[in-house]
Amino acid sequence: MMPFERLQAWKACDDLAVAVYKATETFPRHELYALTSQLRRAAFSAAANIAEGSAKRGPREFRRFLDISIGSLSEIAYGLHIAKRLGYLTLEKWRAMDRLRSYASKLTWHLYKSLKSSTVAL
Repeated sequence: MMPFERLQAWKACDDLAVAVYKATETFPRHELYALTSQLRRAAFSAAANIAEGSAKRGPREFRRFLDISIGSLSEIAYGLHIAKRLGYLTLEKWRAMDRLRSYASKLTWHLYKSLKSSTVAL
């Protein structure tokens, strides 16, 4: 098991990425290189930056990658919002996706804060 695979924040982001990929399969074809691609890249980025950051030396550098992940999670929030407004996601599907995103954001933020002044062993 890689060190990042033990992190709850990474697990939540990984689950969100899978959900985003599945949900965007039903988006209109004309969105393939726009909203579909943007959401998928942001979801991948959220999990990938946690994985990459966990391999860096020291908490300061890891926090930089977590900061990027948090930004990607915010980008996903807006992408899901616009997908709902455009009718690409039902309200029920949007709520489920937003719960996943919110949970991933909360865990990632807590991990970020925990690295501020302590040394967390991965």
